Amino acid sequence: MDTVEVTTPAPLAFSELALHADILKSLETIGFTQCTPIQSQTLPHTVQGKDLIGQAQTGTGKTAAFLLTLFQRFLANPIPLEERFASEPRALVVAPTRELALQIEKDARQLSQGIPLNIMSVIGGTQLDKNRSRLRDEAIDLLIATPGRLIDHMSSRDVYLDQVEVLVLDEADRMLDMGFIPDVKRIVKATPRNRQTLLFSATFNQDIINLAKRWTNEPIEVMLAVDHVPSKSVEQRVYMVESDKKLNVLVNLLSDSEARRVIVFCNRRDETRKLSESLSRKRISNQIISGELPQAKRVKTLEQFREGRFKVLVATDVAGRGIHIDGITHVVNYNLPDDPEDYVHRIGRTGRAGETGISISFACEDDAFLIPELEKYLGHKLELTQPDDELLK
Repeated sequence: MDTVEVTTPAPLAFSELALHADILKSLETIGFTQCTPIQSQTLPHTVQGKDLIGQAQTGTGKTAAFLLTLFQRFLANPIPLEERFASEPRALVVAPTRELALQIEKDARQLSQGIPLNIMSVIGGTQLDKNRSRLRDEAIDLLIATPGRLIDHMSSRDVYLDQVEVLVLDEADRMLDMGFIPDVKRIVKATPRNRQTLLFSATFNQDIINLAKRWTNEPIEVMLAVDHVPSKSVEQRVYMVESDKKLNVLVNLLSDSEARRVIVFCNRRDETRKLSESLSRKRISNQIISGELPQAKRVKTLEQFREGRFKVLVATDVAGRGIHIDGITHVVNYNLPDDPEDYVHRIGRTGRAGETGISISFACEDDAFLIPELEKYLGHKLELTQPDDELLK
C-alpha cells in the first residue's frame, strides 16, 4: 500500500489535472481554481482508477475530491442511455447520516453544473415510494445513500449494485460507531469485485484498517496531517459558570451584534427543547435540530438557517458532523460533550472558508470534570475564565 502523508503540499490548480473540459468549466463557474491538500494528493491517483484510503476530516474538501473522480469517469467513459438499465447506478456513495448524504447530493449538483448527470439520494425518513419509482424507472449515474435505507431498497429489489463502477464509503469511522458495518458489508458484497473503492475516515483504528484492507485493492493511502488542534481561525473561550446562570450568559452573548449566526450545542434532545423554549420566551429567534425530528423538518430547518431566517440553531451532535453552513459566527457548547472528538467537530462549524469564528463553552459544576481529558486530547491547556458582569446580568 503506497502511503502519501500530506503536510503542506505544493499548490495545485485544477487546470493542471487531466480533468474533462466540462468539469473544468463547472469548477470555473463556481470559482474553484486551486485544489485543497486532500484533493491535490488524491485526484491524480483516483482519476486513474486507483483505490484510495484517505484520512480526512469534514471541511478539508474530501467530498469534492471523490465527486470529481466520479464525474471524470462518467465523462471519460460515457455509456449511451439505450445501453443502460434502470435500478443500476454507475457509482454509489454511502454516508452514515441523512444530513451528510443530503450535503453530498447538494455538492454533487453544484459541482456538476452543465453536466447531464442523473443524481439522487435515498435516505431514511423521506419519500420511500417516490424514490422506489425513480430507482425502478430511471438510469441513475450517482446514487448517494445511508446504509439502512439502501438495504431496504436492495431487499425490495428497487436497486441492484452489480454495475457499480465506483464505491465511496464516507466517514467510515462514524459508520462503525453507529453500528452500520454489518449493513455496509452487505452493500460492499453486492458490488462488483473489480470496482474502484474510495474510503474516507476522520480516524483510523484497527477495525477500520482491517475493513479498508478487505474492501480495497492495492490502495493509495493518503493521510492528512491533521492533529486534534482546532483551526487557528477559531477563538476558543471557556466560561466557568453555574448551571442556573448559563441561560443569562447565553442570552447576553446572543445580544452581541457580532453574533449573527450561532449554533448552540446541547448533549440531549430534551435539553434542546427546553433551551429553545427559554430562548423563545426571551424573543430570540431560534429552531432546534435533533434526531427525533422528522427528516423533512430537519432539512427545512437547516435550509432556513442557511438563508438567515433565524439567528440561533439549537442542536444535538446530529449537526456536529458533515454539515457545511457558511457564515457561522459563534458556536456555543451549552454542555461540554462527553467525547473530546465531538468538541473539535462542534467548534469546527465556525471559522471555515477563510473566516474567523468564536467558540464559547460553558463549564459548570456538572461537567467541569471533563476539562482535563479534553485538554489532553487537544494537547494544550484551555484558558478558563469567569463571565464578566455584563454577561451575568
